[in-house]
Amino acid sequence: MAKHVAIVVLLVLGLVNSSYASPSVGYYTGKCGTNDVESIIKGIVQARFSYDPDIIAFLLRLLFHDSMGNKQTDGSLLLKGPNSEQTAVPNFTVKGYDLIDTIKEALENVCPGVVSCTDIMVAATRDAVLLAGGIYFDVPLGRYDSLEGLASKVDLPPPDISVASAIAYYEQVGFTDLETVVLLGGHTVGVTHCNVIKDRLYNYKGTQQPDPALDGFYVFFLGSFICQNNDDNFVFLDSPNSVRTVDNSYYQMLLQGKGILPVDNAIAFDASTAAYVQALADSNDYFLDLFAKVIVKMSLVGVLDENQGEIRTQCWKTN
Repeated sequence: MAKHVAIVVLLVLGLVNSSYASPSVGYYTGKCGTNDVESIIKGIVQARFSYDPDIIAFLLRLLFHDSMGNKQTDGSLLLKGPNSEQTAVPNFTVKGYDLIDTIKEALENVCPGVVSCTDIMVAATRDAVLLAGGIYFDVPLGRYDSLEGLASKVDLPPPDISVASAIAYYEQVGFTDLETVVLLGGHTVGVTHCNVIKDRLYNYKGTQQPDPALDGFYVFFLGSFICQNNDDNFVFLDSPNSVRTVDNSYYQMLLQGKGILPVDNAIAFDASTAAYVQALADSNDYFLDLFAKVIVKMSLVGVLDENQGEIRTQCWKTN
C-alpha cells in the first residue's frame, strides 16, 4: 500500500510520467528467464565493494548527478561523447561508470535487451548503501534509458549555494526542506578537494582569515597538514573514521563546526534547517530510514517511458 501511495504522490508532483506503467518493485521478475536480475546486480556490487569500499561514494554521486543534473533519472550521464554530460565541469570527477558497464555486460549475457542501464545504476546504488551500513530498501524498477545526454543541460548546485537557494533548487523536483537536508546526508561518504575549500581555511571572503564558522582546531589541522601547498589533496566530508559508512555522523560533524562545504556548515545553523540537522544527528535509525526514502524518491525523478527512451545494449552509447 505504501509503495502505491508513494507512486501516486510522485505522479501528482510530475516526477513520474503517467503515460505508462510506472516503475514498480519486482519489475524484472520473470523477465529474464530463471535469472534473478536484482541478485545478479547485488552479487557484482558485493564483489566490487569487498576490495573497493569507495564504490559507495562513487555510486551515490553518480545517481545524484544523473538524476539532478537534468532533473531526470535516465542514465544520460552514462553516455560518452564530446558534448556529453560527462564533459560538464561538475561531472569531471564522477566515477563508477565501469561498474555499471560490468553489470550491464553480465545481464546482456543472460537476457539481452531487457534491463536498462538506468535501473542498473539505481539498484546498484541501493545495494551499495546496504553494504556500507545503510538499511535494505526496495527500489521500483522499469525505467528506460535516455537517447541523449548533453553538457548544456547540466544544472547542479555549487558547494557554496545558500540554504535558501538549495531549498529552492530541490523544490523543483518536489523535495521538502527535511528531504533536502537528508539528501545532503549522502556526504557521509563524500570527499572534496582542498582547492574547493581553501578560501574557508586561509582567506574567507577576502579577510585573510579562516571562516569563523569552522571549528578552530579543524581549520588548523586541515590548513597545516592536509591542504597546505596541495590543492589536489582529498578532504573527507565526514569523520575519517566513518567516511566509508552510511550513517548520521555527518550531521554530528556539522554540529561541531566541522561542515566542510559551505552548504554543509550552513544547514546546521540556518533557522529553516537546524532542527532537522539536530534530529538526524540524534538518531542514526531516523537518518537511515529517511535516507532510503529520499534515494527512492530521487530515483523516480523524470523517468522515461518506452516512447521516450530505450534499453541500451551498452550503457556508454545509445543504440
